[in-house]
Amino acid sequence: MERKGAASMFATALLLGVFAHIAPSVDSIGVSYGMSGDNLPPASTVVSMYKANGIPLMRIYAPDQAALQAVGGTGIRVVVGAPNEVLSTLASSPAAAASWVRNNIQAYYPDVTFRCVCVGNEVAGAATSDLVPAMENVRAALAAAGLDGIKVTTSVSQAILGGYKPPSAAEFTDEAQGFMGPVLDFLARTGAPLMASVYPYFTYATNPSAMDLSYALFTAPGTVLQDGEYGYQNLFDATVDSFYVAMARHGGAGVTLVVSESGWPSAGGVAASPENAALYNQNLINHVGKGTPRHPGAIETILFSMFNENLKESGVEQNWGLFYPNTNRVYPISFN
Repeated sequence: MERKGAASMFATALLLGVFAHIAPSVDSIGVSYGMSGDNLPPASTVVSMYKANGIPLMRIYAPDQAALQAVGGTGIRVVVGAPNEVLSTLASSPAAAASWVRNNIQAYYPDVTFRCVCVGNEVAGAATSDLVPAMENVRAALAAAGLDGIKVTTSVSQAILGGYKPPSAAEFTDEAQGFMGPVLDFLARTGAPLMASVYPYFTYATNPSAMDLSYALFTAPGTVLQDGEYGYQNLFDATVDSFYVAMARHGGAGVTLVVSESGWPSAGGVAASPENAALYNQNLINHVGKGTPRHPGAIETILFSMFNENLKESGVEQNWGLFYPNTNRVYPISFN
């Protein structure tokens, strides 16, 4: 793991006060608690970090007993995932869905404030046929348990938008069109949001010559893309609005988008540095309360992620954290 100057400058910072409390305009900012590391602090310490730093929303990708026990009673809202490996079981068996809800939601409710259940993460290929049946069964199980206030959704990859294009021309890929219609119908019918990964980093890093880095980092001095009546100064807004346009084409005009992951790596790849990561995440935090050209208003957004995770593929994948596993921060950032 590469450690650069910004990290060492703050290596002795106390956990308390590392982040200022989140301003009311961006109180829907959260942070993913990734667990793909063999050197991470215990869940109780992690939850203390969320509390001390005023982070009101946590995403976990699968139910984790230690994390759910530690976060209980804190008021921190939790997006909990039903991971891809249980998707087929949840889709084929209402009894299995009821058991999953009983063990992973009811067991911790009401101590844990569940934001929603995210059934599947960036599901692709044949498994997409299980998405809506699994979501339906989990929703029915929640309703039977008297917990129908907890919404059920899924999280999709930015890749389903295909290549980089203006938002007005956005469309899902052919594969995604096969499953997004039923998914959006379910979400519209139940009043749940669609969760989506939005990564300007990957759009830029895949083809750096296609745009100026400032467009990806929120630092462009003016409009970069004029799309009809809408002017775009940053790639994040253009990607979010591309999702909205594509969703509207498939029955999701009334469905809200939640950004389930966004961030910038601090090492391991093109334009990956603590300086760029700090710049992107700080500008993202400052920006999401304003909304996009097509959709003004706060955008619920979850940063990826709390820690650098050493069990992920080497390179960029190990370097998305706001913190090192020793709880020192990787670079300075504020939620003011």
